[in-house]
Amino acid sequence: MDCYIGIDLGSTTTKAIYIDADEKILGRGITNSRSNYDIACQVASEEAEINSRFALLKRWVQADVTLKAVSEELLAWLEAKYKLAQHLKQLTALTETCLADAEEVKQAKEWSHVPKLLDQIFAQMRTEAVEIFLPNAKSRSDFFRDMASSGFMAHVEALAKNDSKLFDKLIAIYDRAILKVESRSYASGFDEYIQWACEEVVRLPQFKKYEAQVREVTSRVSALEFNPLNTIGTGYGRQRLPFPKEQIRSEILCHGLGAHYMFPNTRTVLDIGGQDTKAIQVDAEGIVTNFQMNDRCAAGCGRYLGYIADEMNMGVHELGPMAMKSHKQVKINSTCTVFAGTELRERLSLGEKREDILAGLHRAMILRAMSLLARSGGIDDEFTFTGGVAKNQAAVTALKKLVEENYGTRILNISPDSIYTGALGAALFAKRDRSGEMAKLDLSKLTKKVASH
Repeated sequence: MDCYIGIDLGSTTTKAIYIDADEKILGRGITNSRSNYDIACQVASEEAEINSRFALLKRWVQADVTLKAVSEELLAWLEAKYKLAQHLKQLTALTETCLADAEEVKQAKEWSHVPKLLDQIFAQMRTEAVEIFLPNAKSRSDFFRDMASSGFMAHVEALAKNDSKLFDKLIAIYDRAILKVESRSYASGFDEYIQWACEEVVRLPQFKKYEAQVREVTSRVSALEFNPLNTIGTGYGRQRLPFPKEQIRSEILCHGLGAHYMFPNTRTVLDIGGQDTKAIQVDAEGIVTNFQMNDRCAAGCGRYLGYIADEMNMGVHELGPMAMKSHKQVKINSTCTVFAGTELRERLSLGEKREDILAGLHRAMILRAMSLLARSGGIDDEFTFTGGVAKNQAAVTALKKLVEENYGTRILNISPDSIYTGALGAALFAKRDRSGEMAKLDLSKLTKKVASH
């Protein structure tokens, strides 16, 4: 099957999108950005391929008259079992890596019991994984590292709560191992995982009489071959992607085109990523006409929120919900990330509530973005907000309020898949470069301006 691939190597996550010849999205993939960008790129692309296969599997199952009555439940079970197989493969590798390290540690009599403890921990984690990967179960995270780390930490805390030296030793072994395991790709091997999932599913009572059809459709999706005709890379780390120069595009161009694809009437785009903020103006074709980016400071970006979360000993995902509880917004004067942390501590020492401080911090962050938007040409209708921060309700609320105060009522678009906007734009460039569509447009002046960023 012919396809086009877009890769967005961000500072924290790497995203990939597969589209077909009609520019319809086939699948999406996301992974942690690693120090090894080749692996991050490979994993995200493989995850997008897997997602594409499941999208086609869904299409075929729903089209099968005999499976129609159980299609929704069947697909949920197949995907859950597939993810379980993939997770267990990584968990096995993590177990083996930790135990190999522990073999050296146990030479010291004090640590001779460490391998046994690790075996015990990982056995419990394997058992727990079966419950985590059930149909429609709420995922703790999209990433193996996050799920494995939270599970391992919980067990270590229970086993070594009164022994700080043992706690530190187990965590040290784990930290070394997870770095090694994370630097390998486990997304490949679709055939192995889907066949295991199939065997697990056909044994379930509700699917036994559909065994022949389930085996046929899983074998069909396993045998499918994708034929990538072109790949384009973008993102904060795009220069580190293993692609030739002609297959790299600025994230500004990609975010503009991606936002236009999702919302065709978009004329203004705000992207708040991990390391930078971009205010972009696009025309009716999604081509960038003007833009502004933040300076080198991380204030107003995802990294800013990460810094604040660390200061408050919270997860980044907890900041937005906490800020939404505010009844009195504290004014934050500092725009620098480091100084904002200092001001945060001062406010806390003065007895200000955390939710009120966080509401003020979110407003300060969005004020910086508003300044960029003004310098890029203001906010036109429609206005699209992209990037990971678009999932933060406190940031969205602050943005809506400030936009209305400064520009009046505007249509604000936020896609649940906004984090993939850059990868989507890259995939569209891959397809249009191949078909020669982009060659018809005179982008030379803007491309040179964008390339400098």
